[in-house]
Amino acid sequence: MAVTVGLFLLSAATLLFEITLTRVFSIGQFHHFAFMIVSLALLGSGASGTFLTIFPPHNRRRSAQIPVQGSWGFALAVVASYVFINWAPFDSFRVAHDWRQGALLACHYLALAVPFFCSGMVTGLLLSVRPGQAGRTYAANLIGSAIGCLLAVVSPSLLAEEGALLLSTAFALAAAIAFGWRTAGPGRPVRRLPHAATRAILQCAMLALVVVAAWRPPTFLALRMSPYKSLSYLMLYPDAVRVFQRSNGFSRVDVVRSNSIRSLPGSGIRCSTGPPAQLALTVDGEDVSPISHISPGLSELPVTDCLLMALPYRLRPGAHALVLEPRGGFDVLVALAEHAQMVTAVEPNALVIQAVREQGAWAGNLYDDPRVRVVQDDGRAYVRRTEQLHDLIVLSLTAGQRTVTSGAYSLGEDYRYTVEAFEDYLARLDDGGMLVVMRWLQIPPSESIRAFALAAEAIERTGGDAQSSLMALRSYQHMLILARRGPFTERELATVRAFAAERSFDLVYLPDLRPDEVNRYNILPEPVYSQACSALLSAESREDWYRGNAFNIRPPTDDRPFFGNFFKWRQAADALALAGHVWQPFGGVGYLVLLALLALAVVASGVLVLAPLFLKQSEARQRERPASAALSYFALLGVGFFFVEMPLLQRFVLFLAYPAYAMAAVLFALLLFSGIGSAISQRVPIRLALALLLVVVIAYALVLPTLFRAALSASLAVRLGIAVLALAPPGLLMGIPFPRGLARLAQSAPGLVSWAWGVNGAASVVASILATLLAFDLGFSAVLIGGALCYAGAWFTVRLLGPPLERPRP
Repeated sequence: MAVTVGLFLLSAATLLFEITLTRVFSIGQFHHFAFMIVSLALLGSGASGTFLTIFPPHNRRRSAQIPVQGSWGFALAVVASYVFINWAPFDSFRVAHDWRQGALLACHYLALAVPFFCSGMVTGLLLSVRPGQAGRTYAANLIGSAIGCLLAVVSPSLLAEEGALLLSTAFALAAAIAFGWRTAGPGRPVRRLPHAATRAILQCAMLALVVVAAWRPPTFLALRMSPYKSLSYLMLYPDAVRVFQRSNGFSRVDVVRSNSIRSLPGSGIRCSTGPPAQLALTVDGEDVSPISHISPGLSELPVTDCLLMALPYRLRPGAHALVLEPRGGFDVLVALAEHAQMVTAVEPNALVIQAVREQGAWAGNLYDDPRVRVVQDDGRAYVRRTEQLHDLIVLSLTAGQRTVTSGAYSLGEDYRYTVEAFEDYLARLDDGGMLVVMRWLQIPPSESIRAFALAAEAIERTGGDAQSSLMALRSYQHMLILARRGPFTERELATVRAFAAERSFDLVYLPDLRPDEVNRYNILPEPVYSQACSALLSAESREDWYRGNAFNIRPPTDDRPFFGNFFKWRQAADALALAGHVWQPFGGVGYLVLLALLALAVVASGVLVLAPLFLKQSEARQRERPASAALSYFALLGVGFFFVEMPLLQRFVLFLAYPAYAMAAVLFALLLFSGIGSAISQRVPIRLALALLLVVVIAYALVLPTLFRAALSASLAVRLGIAVLALAPPGLLMGIPFPRGLARLAQSAPGLVSWAWGVNGAASVVASILATLLAFDLGFSAVLIGGALCYAGAWFTVRLLGPPLERPRP
């Protein structure tokens, strides 16, 4: 029992550490590093299989010591590795042209793999020395991991990210105490009582000290932020003061006060009026959103007259506006200053709402204004749920400006900018209502043209005419897109022309735009934006037009929701030529970093896991014939598990709105039900479980989009419940093949059990990165089907592991 409790606690610590690390990288570096954490965890686990195969414990005493030592090693490595990456951060902007940064990144990679190596060694050892209890052991591992997922969501709100890391250390120390109480046999303690009592007191004192430190982390553990983060730049202002900082399970929100802060998105070159005094709000240290100093009950603000965002309110006076993700509230402020009758502000992050409200009268009590209704919810979920029609739906610009290369910023999904999302927005517009989208300008045109293409596709899919229902104009930095429900009227087009001329905004697209009307004020060598929009709408084959474009600007869908990914494979040579010459992480070749990581994963898996194990296999080839079958079977399970888990993680981001909630909920449900499946695995025929997995995973690839559309309008609590229940069938089935296969292997070739653990981990390292790459090019459904095919392959190879085990009698 003590062993089971210890493994449960250590597994909870491991997943808590893993998920908290994704938050640490999102805040300290950039969000696109977070996916590396999964491969780090799997690399450490795979390497532990190598260690156990080459250096197996030769006696019972050594087997009893390893879990205690592994737990202590994990606890110490968590703190040491975090201190190392925090105080010796690598510079992703220099890594393309400074080999030392690449070496430092490799050191980070290896340092962070050490804790996972320690916990993986404990799990692998317990599986190998107790093969008859593989189901119970694997169940404790998976269910403990599921609890760690829940802790990862709750703990940052109470302890911040640094405290959550120390909490994982505390769980590992508790696991060491539990393992120390294990017995060698019934009633025979492994330790002598006086020494054990002293050791237990010291361990409990250490545990108490770590718990106290988690509540009040020491200053040397404070998370350091990349100097390239927006928040780091803000804090360089001489008078900069941080007035707000809070964390929750999926974000850290900061507010900075400085007299130097000025933000006026969408302003024109004739804008002579400056913005009011402002605070800067950041989420995870990025994407500055202003909180403006205004008087309560604001009715006029002269500066809004020279903004692109004023135009929709001139076309729809007294509008009922829906503003999605307003962050600091600038778009809400513009709506009120332009005499909107009612504004509904839907902000998914409760900390953002709290940060704005805490500024009180200084910020005009903006989110408590009687004309403003603030809803804390995901924008798409709210739009699906509400029956109210709006005059304007404003999709706030929350992202900072990016250069258009194959940058690392392209590695995240954004479900606000998909064809299905735009269809939802258009469905909640009144007749003549408008969807308002503002995006940054880039050369060559990419981000703004993709948003324009999104609007065109959505209008046509809802039965409208894109050529007569779209318009666009630009300032020197931004492009405003209006998608109308129904064709624009001549009066509205005249208003647009007058508005643009008075403020020196350039017309990009109007249904009746003349060539002499474009590129008048913010003059470019060629009117590339106008040409691109007109060509897109007039192309005989839009697919051919997308295919012929230099960048990937095809509208994203919910199956491939990567709005920031403009990469095409034919760009690879140009991207490499530009490496280190553009101001982006990894020198502007962020997409290609996935390929580099995949190659690194393959090499590392071979060197650290497969090569030593193949040497071990060759020495015992005659004694352990199922080696090739074990390689195939456990590799297929490793790839299959992650080909199912990774797309489910990303798909549920849409359904649950928050990436951290999606990660925690999906991992919790899959691991919990997989643990239950492992516990009952001896009672389920292994080939039946694999056959059912094939059917269930393919069905989920086809059915999940329909389920999400039907249930997206439900409350978050209901959606969480649906998510957990929906993941029960695949979770239960995914927990059966590994322990059942391990038990078969232990019967026919016990020396290969640790090797099988390593093979599974090695395959999972590769699969975690390969699944992300395939999702970019083929979509989530294709990756899920790939996972189903892996389980089909396992169905064919399982018979080669050894004879079926006898089912226990009831």
